[in-house]
Amino acid sequence: MFRSIAFYGAIGGVIAIVPMGLQLVVSDHLLLSYAYIIGYTTMLIALSTVFVAIKRHRDIDRGGVIGFLPALGLGLGISFVASVIYALGWEIFLAVTHTDFFAGYAKAVLAQAKAKGAGAAALAKLTADLNRQSIQYANPLYRLPETFKEIFPVGVLVSLVSAGLLRNSRFLPARRG
Repeated sequence: MFRSIAFYGAIGGVIAIVPMGLQLVVSDHLLLSYAYIIGYTTMLIALSTVFVAIKRHRDIDRGGVIGFLPALGLGLGISFVASVIYALGWEIFLAVTHTDFFAGYAKAVLAQAKAKGAGAAALAKLTADLNRQSIQYANPLYRLPETFKEIFPVGVLVSLVSAGLLRNSRFLPARRG
């Protein structure tokens, strides 16, 4: 089972981080709201490895039957590994490209606030908040858990749904050849 956790977690982490890095390269051309949609959709696609791994484990290793808790444990393990790889991949990407992600993010947030007609006082407060967050985000010990928190809750959700569905041996039963 640990081999499956490492294997499927690594695949999920790589699937999640590669498009995120590409998105950052072209982020000047994307609206902030679309970036969130693309990001979380990519995470869902990457974490579909949880469903595949639980189904494979149920059908091949466990004779077509798996309980909710073993399935959930497998899913959470894969989600944890994928999230760690995602967070470390993000750190590596930022270090290699010397990209100041937060500066671009802050610029987009301020532009959105201005477009919505925010007043001078609101913009000043927002700018101060973004400056404080920028200082925090520059610290890798702050940034790593924040990046981990982006993807892991998605993995928990996918794990819960997958374990709930696949505990029923009649749901997508194994094909007998």
